[in-house]
Amino acid sequence: MVTPTYLQAGDTIGIVSTARKVNKTELQPALDLLERWGLKVKLGESIGAEKDQFAGEDALRARDFQQMLDDEQVKAIWCARGGYGTVRIIDLLDFQKFAANPKWIIGYSDITVLHAHLNGRGVETLHAQMPLDIDKKTAETATSLKELLFGNAFTIRYTDTSGISRNGSAEGVLVGGNLSVLYSLCGSASQLDTAGKILFLEDLDEYLYHVDRMLQNLKRNGYFNSLNGLIIGGLTDMNDNTIPYGKTAEEIVEEIVSKYDFPVCYHFPAGHVKDNRALIMGRNVQLIVTGPDVTLHFTS
Repeated sequence: MVTPTYLQAGDTIGIVSTARKVNKTELQPALDLLERWGLKVKLGESIGAEKDQFAGEDALRARDFQQMLDDEQVKAIWCARGGYGTVRIIDLLDFQKFAANPKWIIGYSDITVLHAHLNGRGVETLHAQMPLDIDKKTAETATSLKELLFGNAFTIRYTDTSGISRNGSAEGVLVGGNLSVLYSLCGSASQLDTAGKILFLEDLDEYLYHVDRMLQNLKRNGYFNSLNGLIIGGLTDMNDNTIPYGKTAEEIVEEIVSKYDFPVCYHFPAGHVKDNRALIMGRNVQLIVTGPDVTLHFTS
């Protein structure tokens, strides 16, 4: 995997929206944060643009992202918010110049499209909080992003309260992101290869039977066959039908992976949760699950 150049004070970070519309006022807390970090900001033309729910037409959002990719002064690209729309522009982008001089691509949720696409092409990315609402998250949310952007050593330790975790230790390249997005990428040029890897999954506001259907699809596509470890982040605000599905989202995962022997942890502090820690996707990691104690160490 290729590691983009870490940032230093004085560098410029570009902010664009590849998905839902957002305005500069909504981003002000993030802009203030970057100023405190000593970084300069370049706002893309998609910020403030509108086309229905999107941050402008597909062509505008693609052009905006492409300009940030190709701008040698921009050292990282922070996607302003998620929602939906990144998959509509992924095939309009040219990563040729980026491949020769990669920079950090940052975001989560709908930005999973970019993580999967670039990790599959050997480039690391940052799964982390968007500029939108970063002031409403834990202090660790922003701190973890800063630590990784500036190249500092990083380990996450937490307690898994599920009671259904599976003990063990494993190493492998960390891949994944939003379950719904990964499900939608199956069969495309951006589909994940999970063999020998550590898979991270999270999601928001899905019906429980949808969670089962998506995981069954990943299972049938071989995602778990040669997997080294599984990390389940926030499975947040799940919905049920009038006739209950009968299992929690975590229990659905447990059933799906019951025949495999890799370590599994739940309630990892990342995803659509208040404590959304940054993760280097495409980086080799070590996962250790010992009872309720979980450690994720970025090994190289």
